[in-house]
Amino acid sequence: MSKIKIDTAYSVLELASVAAGSTPGAALKNSLELARKAEEFGYTRFWLAEHHNMISIASSATSVMISYIASGTEKIKVGSGGIMLPNHSPLIVAEQFGTLGSLFPGRIDMGLGRAPGTDQVTAHAIRSDRMQSVYKFPEEVSQIQQYFSPDNRGAQVRATVAEGVEVPVYILGSSTDSAHLAAEKGLPYAFASHFAPAQLFEALTIYYNNFQPSEYLQEPYTIACINVIAADTDQEAERISTSMIRMMLGVMTGQMDYMQPPVDMTPELRELSENPAFQRMLKYVFVGSKETVKKKTEAFLQETGVNEVMVVSHVYDHEDRVKSYRVFSEIMQEIKGEEA
Repeated sequence: MSKIKIDTAYSVLELASVAAGSTPGAALKNSLELARKAEEFGYTRFWLAEHHNMISIASSATSVMISYIASGTEKIKVGSGGIMLPNHSPLIVAEQFGTLGSLFPGRIDMGLGRAPGTDQVTAHAIRSDRMQSVYKFPEEVSQIQQYFSPDNRGAQVRATVAEGVEVPVYILGSSTDSAHLAAEKGLPYAFASHFAPAQLFEALTIYYNNFQPSEYLQEPYTIACINVIAADTDQEAERISTSMIRMMLGVMTGQMDYMQPPVDMTPELRELSENPAFQRMLKYVFVGSKETVKKKTEAFLQETGVNEVMVVSHVYDHEDRVKSYRVFSEIMQEIKGEEA
């Protein structure tokens, strides 16, 4: 069991969930308000996911959202969690993030992943040759790094707005494949344990054991994602969590809908939440009062030894969601204070 790091950071992964009766525009405005609160609560970074053709998620134009959030905040780091690189041209990604890095110096992160962020039909509509890019993911990451290098000034193809601009690259993963890549390239590694927990420890072990220091990073740096719904009582948090349970049922059955209002926990919903398939997908869902979530978070940090924990919170009511993030920030500050 690892020791919790005193300097463990805590951050936000945002999907801009669209609630029933609301609009994508309202969801995006809520994202900005949450980012401002997260900055106030001491969160390190605010990452935006990339998803497509999902009625309940407004986070699709990731680079646009990053600019919107960074413009409305002052110091919190803003980035992609992530850019699904096979959907995009490396040159365009370099130009977009070079522009962002120039507009918001020292505040932009570039998380790169290889999953589509959608179903296969939509992925084909985004880019018909994307499978070729999936296999070329390591080369395309290197290509982006080259576009950011001052040494690229003599190249025939350039992303001039990116050259010499500091935008750190993070490798994202939900299996062991990207752990090898992050270690080989000496880059920080973020694992999607909030929805794909099965290979978390194997991936971390691979990353730590094979890490090669680089010009970007001298020692391994790991981020793991968790789901958190914190409220005044366990009962209140459980009720709020029913929105998430119903949303995940839609994901698992291919019947996506808007984020639904919470309801009292029913035997059917409880049985669903305890279903083995559901548990395998959402092992790291911490629902409860401050005390309950703190115990689960401490255990997670001790077991994983990660440098940073990134929180996803699927909550119908915006104020309840902001409160959950506030409570979690208090938990992290208490944990770090106890470890000091």
